[in-house]
Amino acid sequence: MLDVLMHFCPGCSHGTIHKLIAEVIDEMGMESNAIGITPVGCAVLAYNYIDIDWVQAAHGRACAVATAVKRLNPEKMVFTYQGDGDLAAIGAGETIHAANRGDNIVVIYVNNAVYGMTGGQMAPTTLLGMKTATTPQGRDAKLHGFPFKAGELISQLDGVCYFTRQSVHTPAAVRRAKKALRRAFDNSMEGKGLSFVEFVATCSSGWKLSPVEANRWMDENMMPFYPLSKE
Repeated sequence: MLDVLMHFCPGCSHGTIHKLIAEVIDEMGMESNAIGITPVGCAVLAYNYIDIDWVQAAHGRACAVATAVKRLNPEKMVFTYQGDGDLAAIGAGETIHAANRGDNIVVIYVNNAVYGMTGGQMAPTTLLGMKTATTPQGRDAKLHGFPFKAGELISQLDGVCYFTRQSVHTPAAVRRAKKALRRAFDNSMEGKGLSFVEFVATCSSGWKLSPVEANRWMDENMMPFYPLSKE
């Protein structure tokens, strides 16, 4: 991790996830051999905190860029770091096809059910009934469709060797999440296929809740719909 001030909102899950990624890369001795791909949104600023090589992709195109980087540099450990607005909306096609090809990359997917950076609008993952800046009366399935379970969809594809859904809202969850990240990175270096690591995360500012209230809301509302993996 770089010694810089953290810009994320209080209670945001991104900072903890960044720390775990940095720790795993360090413990693997891969600092000079890792390449991260960031797109647009809150996820884009990961390069401010983790001292490795980074490539910034256009909105939604992180998996496509990661595919090229890994195929041109098969000895490198390549991963994407994406939010739900990026991966599950404009980037859905790139993500599905990278997974179906079985590219030896790790996709790290942070799902907080809103577009966090731009003001808390509805995302593909927004829960039914959930109020956002663009669904002030709550998400309506007849009008907006159903929440998108990207992990369950991706996990059905033959090129995917590992899917797990984690969180970082408790110390025990943090420990499990770190093990999951290590397994995913090991998979990519062993040529097993694509690993998809989803994080159910908070967005205190987008949800208009305090950090404590956001963790409680996530536990009571997000996790029943996006259940964590038991591992």
